Amino acid sequence: MKIFKTTLPLISLLLGLVSFAQAQVTGTVVDDQNIPIVGATVSLKSDSNTFGKLTDDSGRFEISAPAGNYLVEVRYLGFQSYNSTIQITEGSRNDLGTITLQEGTESLQSVEIIGRARTDYNSDYSFSSTKVAIKNKELPQSVASVTKELIADRLAFQLPDAVKTVSNVSITGLYNHYNIRGITQADDGQVLNGMRTRQYYFLQPITSHLERVEVIKGPSSVTFSSADPGGTVNMVTKKPLAEKRNEVSVSAGSFGTLRATGDFTGPLNDSKTLLYRFNAAIQEADSFRDVVNNNAILVSPSLSYIPNENTSLNVEMIYNNAEGNLDRGQPIFEAVGDNYDPNSTPITLNPGAINDFYKTKEFIFMTSFSKKFTENFGFNAQYMKQTWDEDLQEHRADAFRQAYDINGDVVPNLVAMRYAERQQKWNTDNFSGYFNYDIKTDNITNKILVGYDATRWERNIGGANSARDYLLNDGTRARFRPGVSDPNDFQQTADGLLVPVVPHLDLTNPFNGIRNTNNYVLSQFEIPANLTTSNGIYIQNQFKVGKFSALVNLRYEWFNDIFDYEGDEQEFKTNAFVPRLGLTYEVTNDISAYITYLEGFQPHTNTVSLNPTAEGFFWSASPGRFDPLESSLVEFGAKGEFLNGKIFANFAIFNITQKNILLGDTFDLDNLTTRGEQRSRGFEADISGYVLPNLQLTASYGYTDATIEEDAIPEFVGQRIGGAPKHNANFWGRYDFESSSLLKGIGIGLGAQYVDERFTWYNPTYSTSRVLLPEYTVFDAAVYYKPNFTNIQLTLKINNLFDKTYWLGGLNPNRLGPGAPRNVLLNATYKF
Repeated sequence: MKIFKTTLPLISLLLGLVSFAQAQVTGTVVDDQNIPIVGATVSLKSDSNTFGKLTDDSGRFEISAPAGNYLVEVRYLGFQSYNSTIQITEGSRNDLGTITLQEGTESLQSVEIIGRARTDYNSDYSFSSTKVAIKNKELPQSVASVTKELIADRLAFQLPDAVKTVSNVSITGLYNHYNIRGITQADDGQVLNGMRTRQYYFLQPITSHLERVEVIKGPSSVTFSSADPGGTVNMVTKKPLAEKRNEVSVSAGSFGTLRATGDFTGPLNDSKTLLYRFNAAIQEADSFRDVVNNNAILVSPSLSYIPNENTSLNVEMIYNNAEGNLDRGQPIFEAVGDNYDPNSTPITLNPGAINDFYKTKEFIFMTSFSKKFTENFGFNAQYMKQTWDEDLQEHRADAFRQAYDINGDVVPNLVAMRYAERQQKWNTDNFSGYFNYDIKTDNITNKILVGYDATRWERNIGGANSARDYLLNDGTRARFRPGVSDPNDFQQTADGLLVPVVPHLDLTNPFNGIRNTNNYVLSQFEIPANLTTSNGIYIQNQFKVGKFSALVNLRYEWFNDIFDYEGDEQEFKTNAFVPRLGLTYEVTNDISAYITYLEGFQPHTNTVSLNPTAEGFFWSASPGRFDPLESSLVEFGAKGEFLNGKIFANFAIFNITQKNILLGDTFDLDNLTTRGEQRSRGFEADISGYVLPNLQLTASYGYTDATIEEDAIPEFVGQRIGGAPKHNANFWGRYDFESSSLLKGIGIGLGAQYVDERFTWYNPTYSTSRVLLPEYTVFDAAVYYKPNFTNIQLTLKINNLFDKTYWLGGLNPNRLGPGAPRNVLLNATYKF
């Protein structure tokens, strides 16, 4: 992975590709009523280069390019593309005159086989919300999209950096884990192209192979089966394009960060029936945190076969190999009480050892197929196979233990530690198939969909070793409970401390070197095999009469969980009906208003890793014996598209209720009950797009009143849900100086994020302490430079511009997730 030593020479080589044979191409773009079109994309394409500009306020454009033969292409959403050819000579001025674009309709695919054509911050459609393509303004539900263009401008290489621009989405700490609309995620795994994968949330996914990231607000069990009440993060991968586009990118930055990505796509034959896309990424990165790194390799090839307008097939594979450390957070002095101070230890402090590691390997195969039998009747299917395995060795603060002396008093400068080793492998299969039938008349459209989904997740037998607590005089280990345990039963040091199995971390003199684990008294565990299957049948009807449209769904799901699969099996079954009803009214051609009612469910088996009360089931039993978590959403909202689709805005008011939360002692399985309840009310607004031809922005604001309605910890009732800020706001904008300016070729970016104070989020009944983390505002800035006559862009990005000390979140008071201090990234991207 030392190939990054070539980063700076490669940047120099790319800059050396500049050509000085100048020529000018000008023109004006208007619609069929002779009104100037602002922000149309004008491109000059040759075999070796592509040059482009957006039209200005008067619809004019001016492009500089070297001499040669070019294809002229003009595109604007809602209009048919314009194409012509031109030959230009060195130093010439070529006026194309007035180019008139004719109105047209962008046809949506039934399933996503071909990549998205837009190249801005907006994606005006979604596939995963309703199984089939639907314009976002027609969907009676809030969906926020983070496109690859926004990801690229912000150099958001990992998923949490991408989604933080979305309203009412906040990161809960250092992992791929979020609080959405006031509800903290509990469902294991990720959603990829509308299908669920299963893996832990510790390492953050790479974004280089993603077309967009969708945050679908509210419970979406009607389409995703088990789903979190606050919302679902759906990663949509890049698909092949019918035109040749290639891109390579290299980056270097603070904390030893080195990255390279490649994205290649185009047709494989002259008829353009066979298309390909190949994405690859590699990263070596340390961290501002002690002995933390995150190295990754991603390879993702994709093929699409489209022999005719009635048949299409896509096949895609993703290989993702990640190796790093499990960062368990920042421990502090006196984690709870009046003296609580997150600044009492450096934000760099990590209790891990340099010989710790966390390795994961993931392989995914996906295929999508679409067949239209008639103009109105078709069939669509998707299948995904995923394998995932992990290999872990870690030292971490034992969050729910203390360091004691022989009198049972807490020693404030010492943190109790634990050690863990774990190996396991999971396999996941997903299938989704449906028939669709469309009815169209002059004033009525009716789209009917009937389908079947199936998911199978198998956890193979795994193994784990663990060391924690204190040494007894006979050499075994036990937990020490002040006032209950006898200190004389435990080994003691000469200075009056109990002897821990794993040496304590001294906050005044922390040790991160190689730890000798040979003398640890280990407890050995076998992770039992587990098999869960979920099947769903559903019907959906989307119909429109005049300005009114409705989206009606009903899904029946049956879920089966087998604990200790092919051993001493424990089998549990549950089922649920899941409805959705949404109504939309077109107030004007640009603005629509909607109301929707949704229900959701989550079998407790799917929350065993993230739900504090389900923790005790991981080794010993299945929580499938309980009724599933149930949730409901009522949402009112309005959506608007302005400037012919260049700006998109969304406003929503919502009320979410979640019930059947497990209450009680997680290690007293027989006494747990499903009577916990949470509720979140609030509103949010998002806007994105081209405000000017050379100014593109995205902004959002969210407010939540998220409260605990019933809990096993009485003092929590009426308080805020852990991890939920009341307010959050985000902004990012990019401004490119005009070609007539002295600063032509230069752009600037500026962003800000505000997150209100919020509690740490993980509170089992045996540890009720939680703390309120301070609010923060963080600014980012970027400078872009595109040298003339090249397809190169250089980007200098500064994150946390004013070097703010802040905390993203925290699992508990002794495992805080600090944000990164000021850091710099330099990126060079070449498109050809």
